[in-house]
Amino acid sequence: MSQPESAVADAQAGGRSGEPLSKLAKRYGLRRAIARPRFHAYLRQLWERRHFIMTYATSRNVSKYSSSGLGQLWQVLTPLLNAAIYYVMFGIILGGKGNIEHYPAFLLTGMFVFTYTQRSVTAGAKSLSSNLSLIRALHFPRAALPLAYAIQELQQLAISMGILMAIVVVSTGTLPTWFWLMIPVVLVLQTMFNVGASLVMARVGSSMRDMNQLLPFIMRTWLYASGVFFSIQEKVVSADGAGLPQWVANVMYANPAASYIEFMRDILIPGHPVPTWAWMSCVFWAVFALAFGFWYFWRAEERYGRG
Repeated sequence: MSQPESAVADAQAGGRSGEPLSKLAKRYGLRRAIARPRFHAYLRQLWERRHFIMTYATSRNVSKYSSSGLGQLWQVLTPLLNAAIYYVMFGIILGGKGNIEHYPAFLLTGMFVFTYTQRSVTAGAKSLSSNLSLIRALHFPRAALPLAYAIQELQQLAISMGILMAIVVVSTGTLPTWFWLMIPVVLVLQTMFNVGASLVMARVGSSMRDMNQLLPFIMRTWLYASGVFFSIQEKVVSADGAGLPQWVANVMYANPAASYIEFMRDILIPGHPVPTWAWMSCVFWAVFALAFGFWYFWRAEERYGRG
């Protein structure tokens, strides 16, 4: 009798004799079909399914605007329209631009960079709950879904960045410099952070059903705290005592969204002052979020799709 047949026979006998099936499974080295793999094996499984992740992200990107008249053009129009509204409200009506040079480039850079993180995190929070049928029908690492959603947002950002760089050249009157070669570095770091944050929110969103209702308020607060519409340094306490203490400004700079925004502004906009430690904040948040996000998501792998 082969080992599998022997295991089945012993399992039937164990059920009659009262011996726990868990002991029989351990004796024959059997594991549950949905058991969580070891972390390194889990990462290997994700790598083996990289083509599925890329194809899924691309197909979602193509189909997202297929029913609209302007199609993929909405990838650029949406952040541009939002930036135009915020420019009128905060830059003109409320006087938010203050003494900021090249304010249109300043605002658009903040909007495009923040929108990338905002959409990645929001999509990650819904990636599991909106694909329950796929999760229950097929066996694959569940992290593939928030990863695909983050890659989808990166593909959309690639188009927006081309538009942004053209606007910066026109509005500032300066040509690209060698420093612009740092743009991919910033985007890689931000993508690492976005993937990690998406994985965290995917686990939270799968168990906390009200998260999708709370997320817009959280994102709006994050938007206002990231210096998208105003210069954080200009809000520091002035000679007349008005404004924010310097330590508050430093905390705002250390906010991951603000760090990536300021780093990108430093690259694109001439004469834009940025704290010298901003790049260190970008690296820290990228590494920490990616490592913690994968670990935190993997810990609950067995529970996704239940209920």
